Amino acid sequence: MTVSKNINNPVGQGGGQRKKQSRTERANNGPYRNLDRQGAAEQKAELVRKMREKAAAAEAAQQDDQADDDSAKS
Repeated sequence: MTVSKNINNPVGQGGGQRKKQSRTERANNGPYRNLDRQGAAEQKAELVRKMREKAAAAEAAQQDDQADDDSAKS
């Protein structure tokens, strides 16, 4: 085995040829990227839904407090 001078370039340490990639895969737009984007979009939608629910609950609680204050003043 040939010894390389650079640890990042180990000569004779690889497993054959590289996979032939399409133009879109070389542009980092392969099929797996689309699945990752879809998963990220779903996570974001879930997070936004939770945040809106929490904000609505906080707003409802604030309105209840104001209604209680108004009735106590009367």
